[in-house]
Amino acid sequence: MPIAVQLYSLRRELEQDFEGGIRRLAAMGYDGVETAGIYGAAPAAAAALFRELGLQVAGAHLPLPLGDQRSQVLETAEALGLSIAVCSWLPPEKFTTQDGIREAADTLNEAAAVYKAHGLRFAYHNHGAEFQPLPDGRIPAFVMLPWLSDEVFFEIDCYWAHLAGSDVPEVLTRLGDRVPLLHIKDGPLVHGAPMVAVGDGAMNFPPILAASRAEWLIVELDECATDIFMAVERSLAYLRGLNA
Repeated sequence: MPIAVQLYSLRRELEQDFEGGIRRLAAMGYDGVETAGIYGAAPAAAAALFRELGLQVAGAHLPLPLGDQRSQVLETAEALGLSIAVCSWLPPEKFTTQDGIREAADTLNEAAAVYKAHGLRFAYHNHGAEFQPLPDGRIPAFVMLPWLSDEVFFEIDCYWAHLAGSDVPEVLTRLGDRVPLLHIKDGPLVHGAPMVAVGDGAMNFPPILAASRAEWLIVELDECATDIFMAVERSLAYLRGLNA
C-alpha cells in the first residue's frame, strides 16, 4: 500500500523552504503527498516538482467547489493533476442534530456532483464530531450515510475517530471501499496533547490496517512533540515495517 504524507504536518517548515522540504520527503522514500495548501508555490510549479521527484498527489484538501470559488478550486485541482479532492472540515455543530447532519450530506452531495462532472472523486475528512454519539447513541457519520450520494467517499482520520470513542477497524469494515484515503497519526490519545511519530504513541495500527481497503495511507501529525522531519521519517519506517 503506498504511503503519502499530508503536507500540513510540515506547514511551518514548508513556508520557509517549500522545495527543500519536499525534496527531503522524497529522499525519505515517501510515495506521495497530500496537499492542504502549497505554502506560496504555484499549483503548476508544485505539481512539476512532485513529478520530478516521483511523488504522486494522493489527494488535496481544497475548499468546496461551490459558489464564487468554484472555478478557482477546479483550476487548482487540474493544475495539481488530482484524481481525488478532499473536504477537510465542516462545522462540528452540523453533526449534533439530525437536521444538521442532513444539511451536511446535501452540501457534500452537491460538491461531489461538481467534481464528478470534472472527472474527479471526492472524499470527506472527519474530525471528532462525526463520530461523537448523539444523545440517542447513534453515530453522526452513520446517520449521514443513507443520505449521501455514492459519489461521496471518506478520508477516515483514525486518531480523531478513535478519540471520539469509535472502534476504527469496525468503522473501516462498515465503510469498506468508501474509504480510499486513510489518515494515520499517533499520540497519547489525549485531547490537546501533541502527536508523536506513528508507532510511538497509543494507537494500535495492525488491526486498523487489516480492516482497511484504502488506496493510500497518509501520515499526518497536526502538532508534533518532536522534530517533524524525524517524526515523519520514523512514521514511514514504522508503516513500511507493518506493510512488509
